[in-house]
Amino acid sequence: MMRGSWKIRIIIGLLIAGYTYWQYNSSKEVNKYTGREQAMALEPQEEIAMGLQSRNQMAQQHGGLYPDESAQQTVDRVGKRLVDSSMAAGSEYVYEFHLLADDQTINAFALPGGQIFITYALFSQLETEDQLAGVLGHEIGHVLGRHSSERIADAGLWEGLAQAGSVGADMGGMIANMGQNKLLTNGRDDELESDDLGIRFMMKAGYDPYQMMQVMEILKASAGPNRVPEHKSTHPDPDNRMEKIEASIQKYKTELGL
Repeated sequence: MMRGSWKIRIIIGLLIAGYTYWQYNSSKEVNKYTGREQAMALEPQEEIAMGLQSRNQMAQQHGGLYPDESAQQTVDRVGKRLVDSSMAAGSEYVYEFHLLADDQTINAFALPGGQIFITYALFSQLETEDQLAGVLGHEIGHVLGRHSSERIADAGLWEGLAQAGSVGADMGGMIANMGQNKLLTNGRDDELESDDLGIRFMMKAGYDPYQMMQVMEILKASAGPNRVPEHKSTHPDPDNRMEKIEASIQKYKTELGL
């Protein structure tokens, strides 16, 4: 009886794993903005709806919007210039740029569908509009890279595989840990892809891409000497990012004839 039960568990686990993997592969498509094949959990209109639904909550978590209208207009102007001069202008997404009142957290982030945020803590550290363009261009890259949709799909894959492992062989915890490590790796890849796209957008809009190096220095300084090791972080180390940014600048100098 025990042997028969074990075999049934194995079969059920394999069925769950097989269905999960089939579902994941069925969601793959080529991203028309990057040319990269990705698994997608959301359609573009669903991404837009998710971003709009979460927009106000995100702002509230960071103290609301920064009250200086002049500063917000600067963010809007730079963001619009980046969008209008790039492939973002022809996308389904509607871009809105928000300057958050948070003066303690050095951060910028994008929600699916075009909602982009920068904290005043980071904005106040930037010395030029070119640096601001680097930050916003990177976040536009996340939107066009459809990274949120892809990460939701990836999380679903590993959740299903962990469930299969738990049912079939009491290996759910081990598989979940493997998935967590893979998701961290994928997150770092997202950052590098967004850096690359952001450099392209900066150069197309006429901004100095080398100013993105100073943004990396700001991020590096904000993390301090005890920053999380790269392999445990969702973000690559700033020094490694700077190497990739330099390579992207040289690539787009040739590609764009600049």
